[in-house]
Amino acid sequence: MDKFFITVRVAEREYRLHIERKDEALVREVVKKINDDLRKYAESYEFKDTQDLLAMVVLQNAIGNKHMEIQLNFQQDKLSEKLEEIDSVLTEHLTNEVKPTFFEKRR
Repeated sequence: MDKFFITVRVAEREYRLHIERKDEALVREVVKKINDDLRKYAESYEFKDTQDLLAMVVLQNAIGNKHMEIQLNFQQDKLSEKLEEIDSVLTEHLTNEVKPTFFEKRR
């Protein structure tokens, strides 16, 4: 574990983070996206203070994360179904006498 401290700026406030060196680029990219989103909301909507903007960015990201979670679960379910199909075919092939397939005949 190669950890170190970095300072990032979110919504005009600095935060010191203790992160793994391999995650630095990811953290900086996320901080940039947060600040970009804050700026977009500030330009598009009326707000009382930065907390309003931060709440909107958190909500936007939470919704995006939930969509990704649903999609990932769907893909995992589809993958599990396909693996079960493959397992079934292989099990049948290995436990029963199955006629050779086209590829087996050519050998």
